[in-house]
Amino acid sequence: MIMAATKPTANRGYDIIGDIHGCANTLARLLDQMGYRKINGVYQHPRRQAIFIGDIIDRGPRIREALHLVRDMVEHGSARIVMGNHEYNALGYCTRARPGSGKTFLREHNARHDRLIRETLEQFEAHPYEWNEFLEWFYTIPLFIDDEDFRVVHACWDGDLIEKFKQSQGGACIDEDFLHASAAIESFAGQVMDTLLRGTDLRLPRGMTITGRDGYVREFFRTKFWADDPHTYADVVFQPDPLPPEVASRVLTESERKQLISYPLDAPPVFVGHYWMEGEPAPLKSNVACIDYSAVKYGRLVAYRMDGERALSRDKFVWVDVERPEQADYPNSEDSLAR
Repeated sequence: MIMAATKPTANRGYDIIGDIHGCANTLARLLDQMGYRKINGVYQHPRRQAIFIGDIIDRGPRIREALHLVRDMVEHGSARIVMGNHEYNALGYCTRARPGSGKTFLREHNARHDRLIRETLEQFEAHPYEWNEFLEWFYTIPLFIDDEDFRVVHACWDGDLIEKFKQSQGGACIDEDFLHASAAIESFAGQVMDTLLRGTDLRLPRGMTITGRDGYVREFFRTKFWADDPHTYADVVFQPDPLPPEVASRVLTESERKQLISYPLDAPPVFVGHYWMEGEPAPLKSNVACIDYSAVKYGRLVAYRMDGERALSRDKFVWVDVERPEQADYPNSEDSLAR
């Protein structure tokens, strides 16, 4: 029988799963490993609930299959999900701008953006009605989960922004008006989507740039939202591409320190994805964990098995390595700063 949607309970466990990016076969392997079984075509667990960190789409070989698997679980109560920047990007890319805005689509159709969404649109080319249904479904995906024992957001937990968002939207989801407003990055809506789904950053000193492994030249670098008493750029940088040593050693100015946000040690554990981690999964801090370990780049698809603990443990991470046959071709190597 199909499980009905249930409210969280104190004795229910949660399996928080990292960025999937179309690796549906790998996701099925991870769910199997964690004891989920298909009942009437939907993966379910008798005592646990999966929570997806977002970025189900783009880059990988089985995006359509991954979306169906995840949405079925969410609609049957065996999973929850938060929005990733790639779902947000897809909404903007496929939504026409309003008259007088000077744009055709909310997210410009340029070579970089075309490349990021290419695999998704190609895999839905023969299923346009399905794609439109998924775009509508994206509006039902919350930006964050704020439970008593833990929190989940795709890239950055900014408590002040989240509280203001709750007050303005009356919940955790965006609507089409908010999507349109977010196209202006300097607006409140733009800041919410950029911070929660892409993370925080600092501008490099004037005239300085860094070139990422994807060849993209940037004037900013991504920063931690949990750094304790940082002093240098090295103390706050958090991205796949390291800063050059002469940049990493620069001392933060008082103005730069004021731009940083922090995540208190006594706050509930928070889980993020987004950042293309490598190596052995482990907490970033006793109450902060990133669970994106580059599955679509033949890394690992990772989950954290949460059971209400206040201090996170490396023993609670589980994963499957991504096998090369999952992909026909190597995916786009855009990094976590992709906008």
